[in-house]
Amino acid sequence: MADQVRILNGNTYVVSDERGDIEATSADPSGLFTWDTRFLSTWVLTVDGQRLNPLSVDVLQYFETTYFLVPGTGTVYVDAKLSVIRRRSVDTGVTETLELINHGDGPTDLTVRIDAASDFADLFDVKNDQKKKGKVYRRIDGDKLVLGYQRETFHRTTTISSQPRADLDEHGLTWTIRLQPQQSWSTTIRVTPTVVGLNGKPANLALTGPVDLAGDLDRWLAAAPRLECDWEPLRHTYRRSLIDLAALRFSPLTSGGRALPAAGLPWFMTMFGRDSIFTSLQALPFAPDLAATTLRELAERQGSRFDDFRDEDPGRILHEIRYGESAAFLEQPHTPYYGNADATALFVVLLDEYERWTGDKTLVQDLEIEARAALRWVHEYADLLGNGYVWYRRRNEKTGLENQCWKDSWDSISYRDGRLPGFPRATCELQGYAYDARVRGARLAREIWRDPDYAQELERQAADLKKRFNRDFWVADGQYYALALDSEGGQVDALSSNIGHLLWSGIVDKPRARALVKHLLGPRLFSGWGVRTLAEGERRYNPIGYHVGTVWPYDNSFIAWGLRRYGFKREAAQIAAGILDAAEYFDGRLPEAFGGYPRADTRYPVQYPTACSPQAWSTGAPLLLLRTMLGLQPLGDSLVVDAALPEGIGRMELLDIPGRWGRVDAFGRGRVKVETPSRLRRELGTGRR
Repeated sequence: MADQVRILNGNTYVVSDERGDIEATSADPSGLFTWDTRFLSTWVLTVDGQRLNPLSVDVLQYFETTYFLVPGTGTVYVDAKLSVIRRRSVDTGVTETLELINHGDGPTDLTVRIDAASDFADLFDVKNDQKKKGKVYRRIDGDKLVLGYQRETFHRTTTISSQPRADLDEHGLTWTIRLQPQQSWSTTIRVTPTVVGLNGKPANLALTGPVDLAGDLDRWLAAAPRLECDWEPLRHTYRRSLIDLAALRFSPLTSGGRALPAAGLPWFMTMFGRDSIFTSLQALPFAPDLAATTLRELAERQGSRFDDFRDEDPGRILHEIRYGESAAFLEQPHTPYYGNADATALFVVLLDEYERWTGDKTLVQDLEIEARAALRWVHEYADLLGNGYVWYRRRNEKTGLENQCWKDSWDSISYRDGRLPGFPRATCELQGYAYDARVRGARLAREIWRDPDYAQELERQAADLKKRFNRDFWVADGQYYALALDSEGGQVDALSSNIGHLLWSGIVDKPRARALVKHLLGPRLFSGWGVRTLAEGERRYNPIGYHVGTVWPYDNSFIAWGLRRYGFKREAAQIAAGILDAAEYFDGRLPEAFGGYPRADTRYPVQYPTACSPQAWSTGAPLLLLRTMLGLQPLGDSLVVDAALPEGIGRMELLDIPGRWGRVDAFGRGRVKVETPSRLRRELGTGRR
């Protein structure tokens, strides 16, 4: 996907090549997508039957781009006297303007053509390379080309029109024009995706977002804290993160236009319980409203029954919700699907952190029933073996997720020797989240719900869990916590990044924290760019394996936050420096994951080939790292600032931080010595950082 051009707005997005053309195959995630359906799979521009060559692509904003093109073959331009400018923007559909300019000294006759088609692939069809079961059709409807698909009551159309009008046929649009010397010609094309209701009339799914996208982005950026910093790449990364977070805002159908973070382009442009919660936590000091919407929308869809197909239980927070064909016909359980073991505890964690940051007690009171139900799920329904731990095992054996922790790929949970444990499994970070949720739930119960007995019970459960966890998960011969317990109570003893999440949750006994830090910053886990998901030397370690050796920026941001919780300021600064340095190589946009190769062996972070970008919790990683480096912590109605910045960052100011205190400023200077790669040393010598 590295050479593809992507623009988006919420869950509507376009992925094309550098010419602006779309030629999607059945397994290629390019095209115009919205609500989990591809509405354009072919969109190819020709002039006189000839494809065009790109000169440059300007992605002006997340929702618009401009392609500068010329006719030609290969690298030899046979007619550079003609410019073609293709301007494209996305809202709830696509608007595209074509402009042709004759730079020659004589008139020219041109035939301009766009071939258009749609396979109406469900996103899961693309992911699994599956064939359609309904009927695709095309028709001319007056001055519009209509592409359609119908399978029983599932009916979708793409309507294409232009001004000035084109000559239409079932396969595209054609304009025949004559240009005088230095004359230009343009046309504006509108592509409208539509859901057709049972009555045959269009149903409006997506008109709840902002209409003035440019103005909305300006207001979004103006509302966020302002960053002033000596290191210019950090300012660029910060702005890129804010813009990408704006791009990923998604309004579920019942939200009334309120936005929460969609998980990531191209596969996850919808609400994910875990991803939306983690991203909202990362963004709290910068955009607290995202957390409020996330909490309300997840609460509204909280599990209420036992449903094996959807892995649903009462109180459980959803994993994922989908709107495409496979969900409509129950070929996938995502309407919604509840197969995760972490989002339910994390829901309570976010609710508490949101109130601590904003002082919004009303939301905590409004969601008391849902929070209590979530805590009950953690204590009762998640304890599959009755021994006080959070376990997972899918009940939907056909289409449910095997691994229901954040490392949800098939091979992510293993013993040192590479064997995979059976089910159920209890990964270590799930216990940390459960512990943290109880501690935080106790505070909410005591201070806001006015139920001291319930608070005391939650604190008792938390203390008991912490004691047992530190006994059962501790790998004595390695001085770290096991990745998981198997169903026999044995330790799944691979060394992984999950131990950093334990620091964030607070479940680690303090005398053991330093041993974890040595692992996290040691050569087996720390690549120099960041902490690997699985330690080098483990049997399944692979530096470009999805969860078995890559570096995930999101993962590292929470590890750094956990290090600060236990007082390891320098180590947190080291991780922040590595991840933020990597961001510079990705032009400020951190991908979902990148290679875990040692930094000593690579002059740049190695791209992971199918990483989502932008991806919500990677977009949020620089934000949480800023909070961590500045040591921002709410304390009553005040904001504590305890900066510990890497030396190379220099001066940093984060101005107008919103919260229960109103707006305050935070300042810091880079005084923490971290291991600095040779490239960075050269930059320091020239004053770049």
